[in-house]
Amino acid sequence: MELSGARIVVETLIEKGVDTVFGYPGGTILNVYDELFKCSDRIRHVLTAHEQGAAHAADGYARSTGRPGVVMATSGPGATNLVTGIATAYMDSSPLIAITCNVPNKILGKDSFQEVDIAGITMPITKHNYIVKDVRLLADTLRQAFEIAMTGRKGPVLVDITKDVTAASAEWRAAGAGPGAMKPTGDPRFGAKRAPLVSDRDLAEAAELIAQSAKPFIYAGGGVIASGASGELRLLVDRLKAPVALSLMGHGAFPSGHPLFTGMIGMHGTKASNMASSNADLLIAIGARFSDRVVSDASRFAAKARVLHIDIDAAEINKNVVSRKSLVGDVKDVLARLLELVPEREKSSWNGDIDSWKAQVPSAHGRDVELHPRFIMEEIHARVGDDAIVTTEVGQHQMWTAQFYPFAKPRTFISSGGLGTMGFGTGAAMGAQVANPGAQVVHIAGDGSFRMNCAELATISHYGLPILIVVMNNGTLGMVRQWQKMFYQGRYSQTTLDRPPDFLKLADAYGVRGFRARDEGEFRAALEAALSERKPALLECILDIDEKVLPMVPSGKPIDELILEPPEEE
Repeated sequence: MELSGARIVVETLIEKGVDTVFGYPGGTILNVYDELFKCSDRIRHVLTAHEQGAAHAADGYARSTGRPGVVMATSGPGATNLVTGIATAYMDSSPLIAITCNVPNKILGKDSFQEVDIAGITMPITKHNYIVKDVRLLADTLRQAFEIAMTGRKGPVLVDITKDVTAASAEWRAAGAGPGAMKPTGDPRFGAKRAPLVSDRDLAEAAELIAQSAKPFIYAGGGVIASGASGELRLLVDRLKAPVALSLMGHGAFPSGHPLFTGMIGMHGTKASNMASSNADLLIAIGARFSDRVVSDASRFAAKARVLHIDIDAAEINKNVVSRKSLVGDVKDVLARLLELVPEREKSSWNGDIDSWKAQVPSAHGRDVELHPRFIMEEIHARVGDDAIVTTEVGQHQMWTAQFYPFAKPRTFISSGGLGTMGFGTGAAMGAQVANPGAQVVHIAGDGSFRMNCAELATISHYGLPILIVVMNNGTLGMVRQWQKMFYQGRYSQTTLDRPPDFLKLADAYGVRGFRARDEGEFRAALEAALSERKPALLECILDIDEKVLPMVPSGKPIDELILEPPEEE
C-alpha cells in the first residue's frame, strides 16, 4: 500500500512490536505526530517535560523489559537534548531507538532554522545512525535500526529523517511481504553481526582452566542480564562453589541473599569482593568489561589470577585487563555449553577465607544516627519485595542502593553506570513504570541529582504513574563533598546545596503527595502512607551532610587497599 513517510514510521514501529514511544513534538516532526494522533488506538505516546527525560524514559523502558525503547524529537535543540540520553544508553549497552526529524532536503546543510547534524553529533555514541533522504528507504532503515540495536552487544541507534521524506509517499509492505520489504538478517553492511559461535576446543580449554583452579572467583556484569543468563550463572556458581561479585550494572543478575554472593566489586565494593579478586588464582569475568571503577589500578588487578573472560563483544577482550583465555559469544549460550564440561566441586578453605572477609564491614554501616541509608534500603525492600523495580540517580544514594538493597532478580535495578548521568533516574522510572504498569517502581534520588530533571514530576502526575520517589536529602552534592572531605582538606567548593526548593512544596505544586522523614519512626510511617495508595508520591529523607559511602578505594589504588573507616578526625 502507498503511505506517507510519516505513516510508514508509525506502521513500521507497530510492525516491530512497539507499543509506546516517548517524546516531544516540534516543527520538523509534525507529520509524524499527526500520524501518531490518528493511530493513538494502536500505539501510545508519552509526552515528557523535556526531551532528555523522554530519552531516559525510553532507556528505562528498554532496561526493564529487554525490548527496544523508542524516543522521538524534533530537529535542532530537540535532537541535541537527546544526546545525554543516547550516550547514557550507549555506555550501558541499552537498546534505544532515537527518531529525529530534520529540515527538508533542499535546505539541509545551509544552517537553516533549528538545523543540526544530529547524525554527526551522535556518531561516537551510537552503534549506528542514519539520515534518511529518500522515502523509499525509510521502512528498511527503521527495520535495520531495530536489528542493530538488538543484535550482539545491544545499544542505541539514531534515525534522522528529513521533513520532506515524512510528507512524501512510497509503497509500504509489511516485513517479509515482498521484494525489498526487509534486508537479510545480519547484513554486515549495517553492523548487525551475530555473536560468533564458540568452538568446542575453546570451551574445553576454558573448562580445563577451571579444573586447575583452587581459588576460583566470578565477576559478573550487566551482560548476564542482557543475555538472560542469570539462571546459568547461578548454576555455575553452585557447581563451582565459587564466590561471585557483581559490577554495578550486574545487580540483580545473581540473588544477593545467596551464601556465595560477596557483594559489589570495585571502588565502593565490599572487602570480600575486592580481597577475593586480589587473592583468587582464577578470575572468571562474565558479561563484564573491567571498568576503571571496578579495577582501579589495572596493572595490579587480580594480579595472582589467570583471567577467563566471557563476553559478547570481542572489542572488550584484553582492552583493560589481559585474559589468559577468552570466549566471545552470547553469555547465555556460552555458559550453557560450559556447564556441560564443568563437574561439581566441594567447598574448600577458599570459601572460609571469603567468609572471614565478608564479616569485615565498615562500622559506619551500622552506626547510630537518626536515619541511616542502610535502614532506608532495608525498610523499602521489606515493604515492596523482590519484584519491585528500583531506579536511581547518580551519587552517594546510588552507591548506598547498590550496597544495601538486597536485589534478587534481573531487571529490577536500573541505574546509569558508564556515563554516571545525574538526572537519569526520574525518566528511567517513568519508562519502567509505563512498561510494567502492575509493578511497584521506586526511584531513589539524591537532592542534587533530583533537581536536574524534577520537572518530570509533571509527567508522573499527568499520567498517574504510581512511582515512589525517595529523595535522600543531605543538603549537598554528597559524593563530591566526600572526596573534598577526604582528599581536598575539607574545601567544599560549590557542593553545599543550601537553597530551594522545598521538595514537598514542589511535589504539591505538581499534584504529587509529599512526605518527610527525619528519623526511623517517621520514615516507617511515611513509607506506609506513601504506599497506601496507588498514586505518585515523594518521600524526602533528611540525612547527615557528612554520611559517607564506605568502603572506598582511592582513585588509582589497587582495589584491596580499601578505606573501611572514615578519616580519624571524624
